[in-house]
Amino acid sequence: MGGHAIDKDLEALAASARAALVREIDASGAWAADPVWREAFAAVPRHLFVPYYYVGVVAGFERRWGESPDRPARERWVRGAYQDAPLATRLRDGELLSSSSQPSLMAAMLAELRVEDGDRVLEIGTGTGYNAALLAHRLGDEQVTTVDLDPEITESARRHLAAAGYHPVVVTGDGARGVPARAPFDRIVATCALPSIPRAWLAQCRPGGRILTPLATGLVLLTVQDAEHAEGRFLHTPAYFVPLRGSDRSGAPAPALGGVPHRARESDVFRFLLALTRGSLDPQEAYALWDREGMPQRERYGITVSGDREWAWLDDPEGPYAWPLPA
Repeated sequence: MGGHAIDKDLEALAASARAALVREIDASGAWAADPVWREAFAAVPRHLFVPYYYVGVVAGFERRWGESPDRPARERWVRGAYQDAPLATRLRDGELLSSSSQPSLMAAMLAELRVEDGDRVLEIGTGTGYNAALLAHRLGDEQVTTVDLDPEITESARRHLAAAGYHPVVVTGDGARGVPARAPFDRIVATCALPSIPRAWLAQCRPGGRILTPLATGLVLLTVQDAEHAEGRFLHTPAYFVPLRGSDRSGAPAPALGGVPHRARESDVFRFLLALTRGSLDPQEAYALWDREGMPQRERYGITVSGDREWAWLDDPEGPYAWPLPA
């Protein structure tokens, strides 16, 4: 490939693309709650975590990779690695198995965790390892544990992390069970969607700890009281994540929206309500509530875990609008 001169050029391109990404995230306000994250995003080289990825094209997907013999193709790969966009990293038969999340969404999630020096963090869903690297950069390797079900994913994440100079604890296992051997944690963050909050997470979180996880098409931030109790609200941010493998993907067909007005069908917050109340409300009931309550945004909804019960609610955990979540 013409030796190190090209590599140096690519490194310079990566550095300028990374700086541009940091400016873009800055302008979006994503880490306003905790601007210390700026330094981690400026330092951690995302391109080392996505040696190849797939870009949607008309006929399906096109692979971009850093070892391409074609120099312009390598440049496209580097530039794409620093776009503020999710990157498809693993496909099987055209189905997305794993991706690297959109950096500004990662920044917003990390900022909402409100980590402090010395905190121990568990990440559910290792993916490429990039998010674990950001956490390790800020808190130190020993404070960060990340778990994924797929040994291929954890193995390649370890390689990416080592190449970037980070060595958090990477565990192969079922994220819904947490990592009891490394508990207790001050923060738990998931980067895959679940149908409900696993009890194991509460048991492995210190009282007063925070859990941030995708659920329905939102992000819920819970404060843990003890092993049996946690409560919190959704953030305003929409979030679409690959489901946790090993969890019930509930391949239930999408509900029929007949009789639901067009403005609701097109509304992201109505679709969130549908996803949250699936199995409790049919689409017409959900629409009647959504219309009556003034098209509530995500942050008016929350989740409570209490003993063996778990429910979603609108405005008030003990109010009239509450829906059980799958146990």
